[in-house]
Amino acid sequence: MKKLFIYFSLFLFLFSCKKNDSGLKAQEPDAEVTQVLVKFYSQYGRSGKALYNQPVAHGLFTPQIRKEIEEIVKASKEDIERIKKSAHPEDKPLLLEGSVFTSLYEGYTKYQIGPVEIRTIKPNIRTADAVIEFKNTDVAPKMAWREKVHLINTSGAGWEIDNITFDKIAQVKDLKTKLNDLRAEFRK
Repeated sequence: MKKLFIYFSLFLFLFSCKKNDSGLKAQEPDAEVTQVLVKFYSQYGRSGKALYNQPVAHGLFTPQIRKEIEEIVKASKEDIERIKKSAHPEDKPLLLEGSVFTSLYEGYTKYQIGPVEIRTIKPNIRTADAVIEFKNTDVAPKMAWREKVHLINTSGAGWEIDNITFDKIAQVKDLKTKLNDLRAEFRK
């Protein structure tokens, strides 16, 4: 009976050790990064139109990137309203057109998340670089390209997109440059 009690106690101890407070399994950092990327590309990947239909997601972008996107969308919406009320409502307003977050204006038909490299910069700051492979089979010729998404996790707050390095087919080198150019264009 004593052995049975010890085995049962050991079983309960091991079973309770596997479960964490939230009831969820702890995820590997690259799985957390992948989760953020899947959410990002499902929400905003194919077209800039998605930015007009919903607020920019909290926790998906760093505060700086999020603020810039919000300013650009606000300026665009203001220009749309200004032109509607103008003497020439048929003029084209400043719009976020095409795939804002990828190298190819037409966007992608398929993407795959490749290797993720995670680095610890300081004890409370980690960065990740994720290679994304894209294909667009709807254009002629069919296109395939790679981009690198740069993420940051400060103080364990979760992974946020800090920049995207575009492929050489893009007009600009990265997302930060693209947002800066758009902001300058919308301020004219």
